[in-house]
Amino acid sequence: MQLIVLSSCNDDDLKNATSISSKKITLSTDRSYGVEIIYSDSAKVKAKGYAPILDKVTPSEGAMYNEMPKGVKIEFFNEFLKPTGTITSGYAINKQTDKITIFRKNVVVVNDQITFTTEELIWDENKRMYSSPYGTVTGKDGSVATGTEFTAPQDFSTYKIIQASGTTYVKGDLRP
Repeated sequence: MQLIVLSSCNDDDLKNATSISSKKITLSTDRSYGVEIIYSDSAKVKAKGYAPILDKVTPSEGAMYNEMPKGVKIEFFNEFLKPTGTITSGYAINKQTDKITIFRKNVVVVNDQITFTTEELIWDENKRMYSSPYGTVTGKDGSVATGTEFTAPQDFSTYKIIQASGTTYVKGDLRP
């Protein structure tokens, strides 16, 4: 089997390519190792984040962002500093201006009710909620739900799955 690809361009295409290639954006990167970040509200610790590497990236054009190329772990706490849950991922990027953090690669969320796994989870601080294009929720009772879209409030106290399927366990007798 042979594949033949024919392509053509005119002078205008070459002029556009030249102007696009001449626009270069430089990135200034500040790298930190073994980073721990504490998030507090009204002097109360709400969460702690840990990253083996944190890159603070400042592009010559556009907004600054933080990148965690080796992953991140975030631990959440209640008002008594008792851990209430975690998020771990193999990669994360925090867009400070947009107040959005995107977790990617083996994302796992654990709290006292569920374990949620996905390949991408987006935390929108403005809406105080999480969303994911796909995910699996495993309950404490062993029930499993998988769907094409997942949303949850910031504390993961509830969740919504679109086009869900899965298994669940029912206690008691189902006969009338």
